[in-house]
Amino acid sequence: MVNWQQISETQPVASKMLTQMIKQDRVAHAYLIQGDAGTNSREIAKLLTKSIVCRYTRDANPCQACADCHRIDSGNHPNMHWIEPDGLSIKTEQVATLKKEFTYAGVESNEKVYVISEADRMTTNAANRLLKFLEEPGEKTTAILLTENSYGILDTILSRTQVISLRPLSHMEIERVLIEEGMTADNARLFSIVTNDLTKARELDQDEWFAQARKLVVQLMSILRANQDEALLFIEKNWLDHFKDRDQLDRGLDLLLLWFKDIIYLHVENEDALVFKANQEDVNACLWHYSRQDATHILAQIMNAKRELLQNVHPTLVMEELTLQMQR
Repeated sequence: MVNWQQISETQPVASKMLTQMIKQDRVAHAYLIQGDAGTNSREIAKLLTKSIVCRYTRDANPCQACADCHRIDSGNHPNMHWIEPDGLSIKTEQVATLKKEFTYAGVESNEKVYVISEADRMTTNAANRLLKFLEEPGEKTTAILLTENSYGILDTILSRTQVISLRPLSHMEIERVLIEEGMTADNARLFSIVTNDLTKARELDQDEWFAQARKLVVQLMSILRANQDEALLFIEKNWLDHFKDRDQLDRGLDLLLLWFKDIIYLHVENEDALVFKANQEDVNACLWHYSRQDATHILAQIMNAKRELLQNVHPTLVMEELTLQMQR
Protein backbone atom coordinates (compact mmCIF):
# COMPACT_ATOMS: atom_id res chain seq x y z
CA MET A 1 0.00 0.00 0.00
CA VAL A 2 1.44 3.33 -1.07
CA ASN A 3 2.09 6.28 1.22
CA TRP A 4 2.87 9.93 0.53
CA GLN A 5 6.62 9.35 0.70
CA GLN A 6 6.37 6.84 -2.14
CA ILE A 7 4.15 9.15 -4.17
CA SER A 8 6.70 11.95 -3.70
CA GLU A 9 9.33 9.88 -5.56
CA THR A 10 7.45 10.31 -8.85
CA GLN A 11 5.13 13.23 -8.05
CA PRO A 12 7.03 15.48 -5.62
CA VAL A 13 5.04 18.67 -6.27
CA ALA A 14 1.61 17.04 -6.03
CA SER A 15 2.63 15.08 -2.94
CA LYS A 16 3.93 18.20 -1.18
CA MET A 17 0.81 20.24 -1.98
CA LEU A 18 -1.60 17.58 -0.77
CA THR A 19 0.27 16.59 2.38
CA GLN A 20 0.59 20.23 3.45
CA MET A 21 -3.16 20.69 3.06
CA ILE A 22 -3.83 17.56 5.09
CA LYS A 23 -1.42 18.54 7.87
CA GLN A 24 -2.86 22.05 8.07
CA ASP A 25 -6.44 20.72 8.00
CA ARG A 26 -7.11 22.78 4.90
CA VAL A 27 -8.40 20.10 2.56
CA ALA A 28 -10.24 21.71 -0.36
CA HIS A 29 -13.85 20.82 -1.08
CA ALA A 30 -12.95 19.73 -4.63
CA TYR A 31 -9.82 18.59 -6.47
CA LEU A 32 -9.13 17.98 -10.13
CA ILE A 33 -6.17 15.62 -10.50
CA GLN A 34 -4.95 15.69 -14.10
CA GLY A 35 -2.22 13.46 -15.47
CA ASP A 36 -1.37 11.05 -18.25
CA ALA A 37 -1.94 7.32 -17.92
CA GLY A 38 0.59 5.80 -15.56
CA THR A 39 1.02 8.87 -13.34
CA ASN A 40 -0.74 7.17 -10.40
CA SER A 41 -3.76 9.46 -10.30
CA ARG A 42 -6.02 6.68 -9.02
CA GLU A 43 -3.57 5.72 -6.29
CA ILE A 44 -3.28 9.37 -5.26
CA ALA A 45 -7.08 9.70 -5.13
CA LYS A 46 -7.38 6.61 -2.96
CA LEU A 47 -4.56 7.72 -0.65
CA LEU A 48 -6.08 11.20 -0.32
CA THR A 49 -9.43 9.61 0.55
CA LYS A 50 -7.79 7.51 3.25
CA SER A 51 -5.95 10.52 4.66
CA ILE A 52 -9.28 12.34 4.95
CA VAL A 53 -11.37 9.49 6.35
CA CYS A 54 -8.85 7.57 8.52
CA ARG A 55 -9.11 8.51 12.20
CA TYR A 56 -5.50 7.55 12.85
CA THR A 57 -3.80 9.69 10.17
CA ARG A 58 -0.31 10.70 11.21
CA ASP A 59 1.99 13.10 9.39
CA ALA A 60 -0.61 13.14 6.58
CA ASN A 61 -0.35 9.35 6.12
CA PRO A 62 -3.34 7.12 6.93
CA CYS A 63 -2.64 4.19 9.22
CA GLN A 64 -3.43 1.64 6.45
CA ALA A 65 -4.52 -0.84 9.12
CA CYS A 66 -7.90 0.31 10.46
CA ALA A 67 -11.31 -0.79 9.18
CA ASP A 68 -11.76 2.51 7.31
CA CYS A 69 -8.51 2.07 5.35
CA HIS A 70 -9.27 -1.56 4.51
CA ARG A 71 -12.76 -0.74 3.28
CA ILE A 72 -11.50 2.10 1.13
CA ASP A 73 -8.98 -0.32 -0.41
CA SER A 74 -11.78 -2.78 -1.18
CA GLY A 75 -14.12 -0.05 -2.45
CA ASN A 76 -16.74 -0.84 0.20
CA HIS A 77 -16.53 2.18 2.50
CA PRO A 78 -20.02 3.70 2.97
CA ASN A 79 -18.61 7.24 3.03
CA MET A 80 -16.66 6.89 -0.23
CA HIS A 81 -18.29 6.75 -3.65
CA TRP A 82 -16.29 6.03 -6.79
CA ILE A 83 -17.89 6.74 -10.17
CA GLU A 84 -16.62 5.17 -13.39
CA PRO A 85 -17.95 5.77 -16.93
CA ASP A 86 -21.04 3.72 -17.71
CA GLY A 87 -20.12 2.57 -21.19
CA LEU A 88 -18.67 5.50 -23.12
CA SER A 89 -19.71 8.26 -20.72
CA ILE A 90 -20.63 9.29 -17.19
CA LYS A 91 -24.36 9.85 -17.30
CA THR A 92 -26.70 12.28 -15.59
CA GLU A 93 -28.31 9.46 -13.60
CA GLN A 94 -24.96 8.56 -12.03
CA VAL A 95 -24.44 12.11 -10.75
CA ALA A 96 -28.05 12.29 -9.57
CA THR A 97 -27.62 9.07 -7.58
CA LEU A 98 -24.40 10.44 -6.09
CA LYS A 99 -26.13 13.65 -4.95
CA LYS A 100 -28.93 11.63 -3.36
CA GLU A 101 -26.45 9.45 -1.47
CA PHE A 102 -24.71 12.53 -0.10
CA THR A 103 -27.92 13.96 1.35
CA TYR A 104 -27.76 11.25 4.02
CA ALA A 105 -25.63 11.58 7.13
CA GLY A 106 -22.29 9.78 7.10
CA VAL A 107 -22.53 6.23 8.38
CA GLU A 108 -19.11 6.07 10.04
CA SER A 109 -18.30 9.79 10.34
CA ASN A 110 -19.20 13.10 8.72
CA GLU A 111 -16.20 12.94 6.35
CA LYS A 112 -17.42 11.93 2.91
CA VAL A 113 -15.49 11.66 -0.36
CA TYR A 114 -16.53 10.98 -3.92
CA VAL A 115 -14.19 10.25 -6.82
CA ILE A 116 -15.17 10.67 -10.47
CA SER A 117 -12.79 8.78 -12.74
CA GLU A 118 -12.34 10.00 -16.34
CA ALA A 119 -14.33 13.12 -15.46
CA ASP A 120 -13.86 14.50 -18.99
CA ARG A 121 -16.29 11.83 -20.17
CA MET A 122 -19.27 13.31 -18.34
CA THR A 123 -22.18 14.17 -20.60
CA THR A 124 -23.07 17.86 -20.75
CA ASN A 125 -26.12 17.31 -18.54
CA ALA A 126 -24.09 15.28 -16.04
CA ALA A 127 -21.41 17.98 -15.90
CA ASN A 128 -23.99 20.70 -15.33
CA ARG A 129 -25.62 18.70 -12.55
CA LEU A 130 -22.25 18.12 -10.92
CA LEU A 131 -21.55 21.87 -11.19
CA LYS A 132 -24.59 22.62 -9.03
CA PHE A 133 -23.32 20.07 -6.52
CA LEU A 134 -19.88 21.73 -6.46
CA GLU A 135 -21.43 25.18 -6.00
CA GLU A 136 -23.15 24.04 -2.81
CA PRO A 137 -20.73 21.52 -1.27
CA GLY A 138 -21.92 19.70 1.80
CA GLU A 139 -20.05 20.12 5.05
CA LYS A 140 -16.99 17.85 5.21
CA THR A 141 -17.59 16.62 1.66
CA THR A 142 -14.62 16.31 -0.70
CA ALA A 143 -14.84 15.80 -4.46
CA ILE A 144 -11.92 14.29 -6.40
CA LEU A 145 -12.13 14.41 -10.18
CA LEU A 146 -9.61 12.44 -12.26
CA THR A 147 -8.80 13.14 -15.89
CA GLU A 148 -6.16 12.68 -18.57
CA ASN A 149 -7.76 15.49 -20.57
CA SER A 150 -8.52 18.64 -18.59
CA TYR A 151 -9.62 20.35 -21.83
CA GLY A 152 -12.70 18.13 -21.70
CA ILE A 153 -13.79 19.63 -18.36
CA LEU A 154 -16.16 22.60 -18.23
CA ASP A 155 -14.38 25.84 -17.33
CA THR A 156 -16.99 26.45 -14.65
CA ILE A 157 -16.06 23.14 -13.01
CA LEU A 158 -12.32 23.87 -13.31
CA SER A 159 -12.79 27.19 -11.55
CA ARG A 160 -14.38 25.45 -8.56
CA THR A 161 -11.64 22.87 -8.05
CA GLN A 162 -8.09 22.84 -6.74
CA VAL A 163 -6.15 21.60 -9.79
CA ILE A 164 -3.34 19.14 -9.10
CA SER A 165 -1.22 18.52 -12.21
CA LEU A 166 0.83 15.32 -12.33
CA ARG A 167 4.02 15.25 -14.34
CA PRO A 168 4.56 12.42 -16.85
CA LEU A 169 6.92 9.68 -15.70
CA SER A 170 10.22 9.44 -17.52
CA HIS A 171 11.22 6.07 -18.93
CA MET A 172 14.07 5.96 -16.40
CA GLU A 173 11.62 6.33 -13.50
CA ILE A 174 9.39 3.60 -14.90
CA GLU A 175 12.41 1.35 -15.44
CA ARG A 176 13.58 1.90 -11.85
CA VAL A 177 10.15 1.10 -10.40
CA LEU A 178 9.81 -2.06 -12.50
CA ILE A 179 13.22 -3.34 -11.42
CA GLU A 180 12.40 -2.59 -7.77
CA GLU A 181 9.24 -4.66 -8.20
CA GLY A 182 11.30 -7.63 -9.35
CA MET A 183 11.18 -7.38 -13.14
CA THR A 184 14.37 -8.28 -15.01
CA ALA A 185 16.48 -5.28 -16.00
CA ASP A 186 16.28 -6.23 -19.70
CA ASN A 187 12.50 -6.36 -19.70
CA ALA A 188 12.20 -3.22 -17.57
CA ARG A 189 14.30 -1.28 -20.09
CA LEU A 190 12.24 -2.44 -23.09
CA PHE A 191 8.82 -1.95 -21.48
CA SER A 192 9.70 1.48 -20.10
CA ILE A 193 10.58 2.63 -23.62
CA VAL A 194 7.56 1.01 -25.29
CA THR A 195 5.09 2.76 -22.96
CA ASN A 196 5.17 5.64 -20.48
CA ASP A 197 2.31 4.02 -18.57
CA LEU A 198 3.57 2.12 -15.51
CA THR A 199 0.46 -0.06 -15.35
CA LYS A 200 0.74 -1.06 -19.02
CA ALA A 201 4.45 -1.73 -18.57
CA ARG A 202 3.62 -4.21 -15.81
CA GLU A 203 1.02 -5.86 -18.02
CA LEU A 204 3.49 -6.30 -20.87
CA ASP A 205 5.59 -8.57 -18.67
CA GLN A 206 2.67 -11.04 -18.62
CA ASP A 207 1.51 -10.42 -22.19
CA GLU A 208 2.05 -13.52 -24.37
CA TRP A 209 1.10 -11.59 -27.52
CA PHE A 210 3.84 -9.04 -26.87
CA ALA A 211 6.39 -11.77 -26.07
CA GLN A 212 5.64 -13.39 -29.44
CA ALA A 213 5.84 -9.99 -31.17
CA ARG A 214 9.30 -9.54 -29.71
CA LYS A 215 10.38 -12.97 -30.99
CA LEU A 216 9.10 -12.17 -34.47
CA VAL A 217 11.22 -9.01 -34.59
CA VAL A 218 14.32 -11.05 -33.70
CA GLN A 219 13.42 -13.71 -36.29
CA LEU A 220 12.79 -11.15 -39.04
CA MET A 221 16.13 -9.47 -38.41
CA SER A 222 17.86 -12.85 -38.50
CA ILE A 223 16.25 -13.67 -41.86
CA LEU A 224 17.18 -10.26 -43.28
CA ARG A 225 20.81 -10.96 -42.36
CA ALA A 226 21.04 -14.58 -43.42
CA ASN A 227 18.52 -15.23 -46.18
CA GLN A 228 16.87 -12.10 -47.54
CA ASP A 229 14.94 -14.00 -50.22
CA GLU A 230 12.75 -15.52 -47.50
CA ALA A 231 11.91 -12.20 -45.85
CA LEU A 232 8.74 -11.44 -47.83
CA LEU A 233 7.45 -14.98 -47.28
CA PHE A 234 8.08 -14.58 -43.53
CA ILE A 235 6.13 -11.31 -43.55
CA GLU A 236 3.15 -12.94 -45.28
CA LYS A 237 3.12 -16.20 -43.33
CA ASN A 238 4.26 -15.14 -39.86
CA TRP A 239 4.40 -11.38 -39.33
CA LEU A 240 0.99 -10.41 -40.71
CA ASP A 241 -0.59 -13.46 -39.09
CA HIS A 242 0.44 -12.12 -35.66
CA PHE A 243 0.03 -8.38 -36.23
CA LYS A 244 -3.56 -8.72 -37.38
CA ASP A 245 -4.88 -5.15 -37.17
CA ARG A 246 -3.45 -1.68 -37.67
CA ASP A 247 -2.86 -1.03 -33.98
CA GLN A 248 -0.95 -4.29 -33.58
CA LEU A 249 1.06 -3.64 -36.73
CA ASP A 250 1.89 -0.16 -35.45
CA ARG A 251 3.24 -1.76 -32.27
CA GLY A 252 5.35 -4.10 -34.40
CA LEU A 253 6.75 -1.11 -36.30
CA ASP A 254 7.57 0.54 -32.98
CA LEU A 255 9.64 -2.51 -32.05
CA LEU A 256 11.46 -2.42 -35.40
CA LEU A 257 12.10 1.27 -34.84
CA LEU A 258 13.73 0.54 -31.49
CA TRP A 259 15.82 -2.27 -33.04
CA PHE A 260 17.32 0.00 -35.70
CA LYS A 261 17.92 2.71 -33.11
CA ASP A 262 19.92 0.10 -31.18
CA ILE A 263 22.01 -0.55 -34.29
CA ILE A 264 22.85 3.15 -34.43
CA TYR A 265 23.64 3.21 -30.69
CA LEU A 266 26.17 0.43 -31.23
CA HIS A 267 27.68 2.20 -34.23
CA VAL A 268 28.33 5.26 -32.04
CA GLU A 269 29.48 3.06 -29.11
CA ASN A 270 26.62 4.00 -26.80
CA GLU A 271 25.74 0.60 -25.35
CA ASP A 272 24.11 2.15 -22.27
CA ALA A 273 21.25 3.39 -24.46
CA LEU A 274 20.38 -0.06 -25.85
CA VAL A 275 16.76 -1.12 -25.54
CA PHE A 276 17.02 -4.75 -26.71
CA LYS A 277 19.69 -5.58 -24.14
CA ALA A 278 18.55 -9.21 -23.91
CA ASN A 279 19.20 -9.55 -27.66
CA GLN A 280 22.45 -7.60 -27.84
CA GLU A 281 24.28 -10.38 -29.69
CA ASP A 282 21.62 -10.30 -32.42
CA VAL A 283 21.82 -6.51 -32.64
CA ASN A 284 25.61 -6.75 -32.80
CA ALA A 285 25.31 -9.13 -35.74
CA CYS A 286 23.35 -6.45 -37.59
CA LEU A 287 26.32 -4.07 -37.47
CA TRP A 288 28.00 -6.03 -40.27
CA HIS A 289 24.86 -5.86 -42.37
CA TYR A 290 23.67 -2.29 -41.81
CA SER A 291 25.93 0.74 -41.75
CA ARG A 292 24.96 3.71 -39.63
CA GLN A 293 23.72 5.41 -42.80
CA ASP A 294 21.67 2.33 -43.74
CA ALA A 295 20.06 2.18 -40.29
CA THR A 296 19.23 5.89 -40.39
CA HIS A 297 17.60 5.47 -43.80
CA ILE A 298 15.52 2.52 -42.59
CA LEU A 299 14.40 4.45 -39.50
CA ALA A 300 12.96 7.05 -41.86
CA GLN A 301 11.25 4.29 -43.85
CA ILE A 302 9.69 2.81 -40.69
CA MET A 303 8.33 6.23 -39.75
CA ASN A 304 6.91 6.52 -43.25
CA ALA A 305 5.28 3.10 -42.87
CA LYS A 306 3.61 4.28 -39.65
CA ARG A 307 2.26 7.33 -41.48
CA GLU A 308 0.93 5.14 -44.30
CA LEU A 309 -0.96 3.03 -41.78
CA LEU A 310 -2.65 6.17 -40.47
CA GLN A 311 -3.55 7.03 -44.07
CA ASN A 312 -5.27 3.62 -44.43
CA VAL A 313 -2.75 2.13 -46.85
CA HIS A 314 -3.25 -1.65 -46.84
CA PRO A 315 -1.07 -3.25 -44.10
CA THR A 316 0.30 -5.91 -46.49
CA LEU A 317 1.50 -3.25 -48.92
CA VAL A 318 3.03 -1.24 -46.06
CA MET A 319 5.04 -4.21 -44.79
CA GLU A 320 6.09 -5.43 -48.25
CA GLU A 321 7.41 -1.99 -49.15
CA LEU A 322 9.23 -1.67 -45.84
CA THR A 323 10.74 -5.16 -46.14
CA LEU A 324 12.17 -4.30 -49.54
CA GLN A 325 13.79 -1.23 -47.97
CA MET A 326 15.31 -3.39 -45.22
CA GLN A 327 16.77 -5.86 -47.75
CA ARG A 328 20.10 -4.09 -48.12
